Amino acid sequence: MRFLVRDRLLGIGDDYWIEDDQGNKVFLVDGKAMRLRDTFELKDVQGRVLIDIRKKMFALRDTMVIERDGEALAAIRRKRLSLLRNHYRVTLADGTELDVSGKILDREFAVEYDGELLAVISRRWRHVRETYGVDVVRDDADPALLIAVAVCVIHLAEKEREG
Repeated sequence: MRFLVRDRLLGIGDDYWIEDDQGNKVFLVDGKAMRLRDTFELKDVQGRVLIDIRKKMFALRDTMVIERDGEALAAIRRKRLSLLRNHYRVTLADGTELDVSGKILDREFAVEYDGELLAVISRRWRHVRETYGVDVVRDDADPALLIAVAVCVIHLAEKEREG
């Protein structure tokens, strides 16, 4: 499953569509404006909220939280003690951990579980400027969750670069 994501996604207050590789609208990203913290919603084509993404307010390290139906689904933060600057850990609610590593700011990275590839995020195959692809490798993976993870790590990496 391939999805096209525009980099504008990271702007708070921006709303726009994520498309599949056929150009069909699949997810709407609703960047909530006028909030004290960074907040996004990922909605389906009918407007139902699939995932809420927000920055955790009180944390020692910058952390993004992904929720589904009001329940915590995952927390994303930069991995401690990593030799790679662009290495993030995703801790799912059940304790499962995903690793995200690569060139985050260049939109060239991977999401893995226990050494197994789940998704590849890349600009290489995209012809449209300011667009990157999220290629979900496993059929049993949750595309909305993996897109949310990509959004979070890019957002965290950009905030770290700014500040």
